[in-house]
Amino acid sequence: MVDKIKAKIDENLAIIKRGCDELLLEAELIEKLKKDKPLRIKAGFDPTAPDLHLGHTVLINKLRQFQDLGHEVLFLIGDFTGMIGDPTGKSATRPPLTRDDVIENARTYEQQIFKILDPEKTLVMFNSSWMNEMDVSDLIQLAAKHTVARMLERDDFDKRYKSGQPIAIHEFLYPLIQGYDSVAMKADVELGGTDQKFNLLVGRELQKHYGQEQQIVLTMPILEGLDGVQKMSKSLNNYIGIHESPDEMFGKIMSISDDLMWRYFELLSFKSEAEIKTFQTEIADGKNPRDVKFALAEEIIERFHDQTAATKARETFIARFQKGAMPDEIEEVTLKAADGQIAIANLLKEAKLVNSTSDAMRMIKQGAVKIDGEKVEDSKLLIKTGTSHVYQVGKRRFAKVTVE
Repeated sequence: MVDKIKAKIDENLAIIKRGCDELLLEAELIEKLKKDKPLRIKAGFDPTAPDLHLGHTVLINKLRQFQDLGHEVLFLIGDFTGMIGDPTGKSATRPPLTRDDVIENARTYEQQIFKILDPEKTLVMFNSSWMNEMDVSDLIQLAAKHTVARMLERDDFDKRYKSGQPIAIHEFLYPLIQGYDSVAMKADVELGGTDQKFNLLVGRELQKHYGQEQQIVLTMPILEGLDGVQKMSKSLNNYIGIHESPDEMFGKIMSISDDLMWRYFELLSFKSEAEIKTFQTEIADGKNPRDVKFALAEEIIERFHDQTAATKARETFIARFQKGAMPDEIEEVTLKAADGQIAIANLLKEAKLVNSTSDAMRMIKQGAVKIDGEKVEDSKLLIKTGTSHVYQVGKRRFAKVTVE
């Protein structure tokens, strides 16, 4: 019987740890799992924007895995903390959101998360429900449980302090309130991105102050965007929104590099590690990576739309790109060239087909750049003035560029 329990715990740990960056503390988690009862799994999301993208779903996917293992998910919408603004990673004080902004965004979150989570095993909570009950003396007592020195251990606060950048007092309240959320929710495990580690550990510390069993901290990596370098972000325009059309989602997923594909499989796919290893073996044996990327794109589109939409998006993609057809509409761009010519890498950057010249060089090296359907192999190619061609980067980025 003991061996059977240990085997079950080992199996659960393998699923829990898949793709995670850090688990603190694994020994404590094992002790919680030994009790063989559902754990309360917390993850908080500040409704700072109305729509979620695939980067946000890394945490939500992990929550679903906990649900599949029989645990209860506490999905916290930070409608109170959202009005403060998370200072994590910020070099300046963030402007707070209005109450109306937060409430409107919160409504969309509730609609979107159940494309992944099981509603029957999810408790949606709002931290305003307990923070609005706090009076000034309660907040002072909470603040007394942490020190300024500890706050300045945070890398972003430390950098701002040393560089003379202002830190508003309310920003110190953010990690305290996020930590107190864990107390109010009696969380057993809290999930967050790697950038949230400090805040998650504050939760552990506050639970200890309030006489609770401390939560386990599990951090997940920040998902890279389509460029494979910067984190997925709407502001960087390297994102895949979960509300985008199936065709748009399919095209974006097919545009990622073959290396980045495995990262997406690890953090976004619900396929088993054995299935993913089979894909890797097949590619090593000569299978076209494109066909494996098809499987990834279809899985993700089925999750946020349905199987019919995923199949149709694949068929549309093949018809449009695999058979050499161009999009019905191609943006036209005119560029000015000095000295009668322009380097191909600069042209691609100025035409906004890539984010940088280094990105252009990388795409050329990967064989992902074409001029009028012909692959570009010379990264130092010079394009003369008076020419007009259709430039293609990857499977879905096109522009008709005239060089003057």
